[in-house]
Amino acid sequence: MKKSWMYVALTCLFELLWVFGLNRADAVWEWAIIICLIPVDFYFLMKACEKLPTGTVYAVFAGVGTIGTSLMDYVLFGGSFSLEKLLFMGILILGIIGLKVSDGDAHEQKGEAV
Repeated sequence: MKKSWMYVALTCLFELLWVFGLNRADAVWEWAIIICLIPVDFYFLMKACEKLPTGTVYAVFAGVGTIGTSLMDYVLFGGSFSLEKLLFMGILILGIIGLKVSDGDAHEQKGEAV
């Protein structure tokens, strides 16, 4: 199961890398790197879904992508940041944690290890 969570971490990392690249790429070779990163990202996403609940994996993937992109926009590209954005990021994190906890409870009832 730990290996599956490693795939989740990798898919989140690769998502942030190619999203960063979309914002910065100018040359053809930079676009080529982005085009290569996207299938690798989805490969890790697919591998994570083999052993973990797809809803949880996708929630983490989308949540990290959303929060990471927002923070990247603010820190690296001079975007705006507000208390409202922080509030909604917190709600998103609580939702992801809630999904993980509820999936863990469902697996424990079936006698499976999470």
